[in-house]
Amino acid sequence: MKFTLSWLKDHLETDATLDEICTRLTQIGLEVEDVDDKAAFKPFVIAKVLSAEKHPQADRLKVLMVDIGQGAPVQVVCGAPNAREGLVGAFAAPGTYVPGIDVTLAVGNIRGVESRGMMCSEKELQISDSHDGIIDLPGDAPVGTSYAAFAHLDDPVIEINLTPNRPDCTSIYGIARDLSASGLGTLKARHVPSFPVSGGTPVSVTLDLDDPKLCPGFGLRLVRGVKNGPSPKWMQQRLLAIGLRPISALVDITNYMTFDQGRPMHVFDAAKVQGNLTVRRAKEGETVLALDQREYKLGPNNVVIADENGVESIGGIMGGEHSGCDENTTDVLIESALWDPMNIAKSGRGLGIITDARYRFERGVDPEYMIPGLERTTELVLECCGGTAAEAKIVGYEGYKAKIVDFPYSEVKRLTGLEVSTDEGKSILEKLGFSVSGTSERVSVSVPSWRPDVDGKADLVEEIMRIHGVDNIKPAPLESHAAVNGKILTTLQIRTRIAKRALASRGMLEAVNWSFIPADQATLFGGGSDALKLANPIAADMSDMRPSLLPGLLTAAQRNADKGYGDVAIFEVSGTYENDRPEGQRRAAGGIRRGTASLAGSGRMWSNAAKGGGKPVDVFDAKADALAVIEACGLPMANIQIEQGGPAWYHPGRSGTIKMGPKVVLGYFGEFHPKTLDALDVGGALCGFEVYVDAMPEPKKKATRTKPALELSPFQAVKRDFAFVVDKSVEAGAIIRAATSADRKLISGVNVFDIFEGASLGEDKKSVAIEVQIQPAERTLTDEDFEALTQKIVTNVTKTTGGVLRG
Repeated sequence: MKFTLSWLKDHLETDATLDEICTRLTQIGLEVEDVDDKAAFKPFVIAKVLSAEKHPQADRLKVLMVDIGQGAPVQVVCGAPNAREGLVGAFAAPGTYVPGIDVTLAVGNIRGVESRGMMCSEKELQISDSHDGIIDLPGDAPVGTSYAAFAHLDDPVIEINLTPNRPDCTSIYGIARDLSASGLGTLKARHVPSFPVSGGTPVSVTLDLDDPKLCPGFGLRLVRGVKNGPSPKWMQQRLLAIGLRPISALVDITNYMTFDQGRPMHVFDAAKVQGNLTVRRAKEGETVLALDQREYKLGPNNVVIADENGVESIGGIMGGEHSGCDENTTDVLIESALWDPMNIAKSGRGLGIITDARYRFERGVDPEYMIPGLERTTELVLECCGGTAAEAKIVGYEGYKAKIVDFPYSEVKRLTGLEVSTDEGKSILEKLGFSVSGTSERVSVSVPSWRPDVDGKADLVEEIMRIHGVDNIKPAPLESHAAVNGKILTTLQIRTRIAKRALASRGMLEAVNWSFIPADQATLFGGGSDALKLANPIAADMSDMRPSLLPGLLTAAQRNADKGYGDVAIFEVSGTYENDRPEGQRRAAGGIRRGTASLAGSGRMWSNAAKGGGKPVDVFDAKADALAVIEACGLPMANIQIEQGGPAWYHPGRSGTIKMGPKVVLGYFGEFHPKTLDALDVGGALCGFEVYVDAMPEPKKKATRTKPALELSPFQAVKRDFAFVVDKSVEAGAIIRAATSADRKLISGVNVFDIFEGASLGEDKKSVAIEVQIQPAERTLTDEDFEALTQKIVTNVTKTTGGVLRG
């Protein structure tokens, strides 16, 4: 929300400085984002052309001698057709930055003649688009003084960041009201329009709606005999200052009212309106060419204003081009209406239209200013365009019924800790426009029409707090407890944090992707159901809730690769969605590695081959990452099982499924299917994983949080190697589990250290070599003990896998 200082002072009587106003705005919750003090215009001064001679080397150039109010006249070469002796204009000296042409001036030499500055046009100062000649001021303009001050271009522009719950401050009048309530000046009374009316408005309005709240009120007035030329200079300057381009008097007046009073208005060229107006739902497939020159396809969710020709305006959002006003308009219909905020928000988002009118109507405008806004707009039209006003027609409006809030002043202390007297609290509320009834500690507060956001006691506390001053809340330490605090975070929250730390410690960078992905990507990764499609997506390619973290991570890695960063290791711990029920939202930890971004290090193989780095990532890198997350979350790794294969988006022969028991699936890992990469337009060496943090069982509760004593065996550990010949289809994990189960008390670890395939083993056979670590706990083992244990290991492996000990 932008406004100028002088515009604010139209409504606020104050001697406060710009800095004081900006500070107070932020203090009362209207955060100042930017202030343009117009310092860029300070170097421009009013100057007078003393002589204008033809350039000796150019027919279209003139050599001017210019009086800038100090020192000797300055020589300037100028090509403007209106440059002449006696002209008074705006001068820029060397070293001045000219915003309209984005140039900092220097002493120039034009066709052999020195030029020490510039006489400026309106376009060069960004006053307007006019560049037919240099600025031509009245002859009595004070030479040597600031041009910005003379032309009122030194008016500072303030921009504030409005939260969605403050529709009252989408108007400059509303901002002035808040500043006045805070003690920074006095709010000026609203101007009461007064003008003669003649005859009635011949166009009738019908509200043909199944739900009256879609358009709770509609006002219309005809003004005959207008002349739609340029708007007054003061109005153009204010609109330009806040970033709006002046178009014509009628259009500029509606824009002015939108910002000045927070009252969006619309004007129809009465000659282009056929018959009467009807406010109705649009018919399926109806179209309208809007004022932005784009055609929009409408449906029953859109409320429109139509005549016998069809749709003339999208209610509360944008008017139609067909009935728009231009320089030929002589009779104008002025519309002031009320619209349902929710419907405006949905329609605007569905159609992809962002306008100042939509911005205000979807937050809620003051219903009680619908008619006064029509009167004030009519008065401005009569002042700027002339004409004769007819009687207004008001349809549907039943008046504002104020909300009453039962408010105990003690809530202020309870919710904020501030000590605010009842008198001060009542004064603050009344200055903000609330009506307070009662004299006790508990009062009834009537909410004004311009505050639809105020609904209960907490809202009133917020109003008192921000005006009294949030900076008056004294910092206080949290109360200490005699006992040790219990666990605050849930297990899922704790594991989410642990998973992030675990992956970050493995050299991966955290990514934050959208929860919305294209429909084809959702279908590719097991989603795409109608229940997970967004009703109002923010973009066409963000239409579905994601069923997996991997599409976003894969496309992010490819974007990095496209910019020259091919070795990428990124992860995300966030939500995925299986259905539209609460239990359908999963918490997953996913990650991908690309190129040579392994844990051992990326880069050319010979630069870090000693560390094992430099090789393209593969399924085992993804497996290690997934298991690292599971281990960090505290699950017993001895119970983890890995099965070959995974979902369809993984490579069938280079992927795995992580389980805890036969039913609990903890996640998947592997390299990706070539068809998946092609569908995503992604390439390169890639592997990834996804672990479901919410699928991990809750840890068993312990009697105490104290860690048990560390028990180390005093006996030497012993390692024995075994090599088994098995079918190629046998998984190494099955051999490990069989060997481990031979004696869980003595066997502390089993690892695979070699896999061999060859003709000597036989067809479809392979040799898997394992290292078994034996840790005695009670006594030193004898040869007989080792022999018995060895036999149990061989028997278990043979029974489970069919393998035989390799000779």
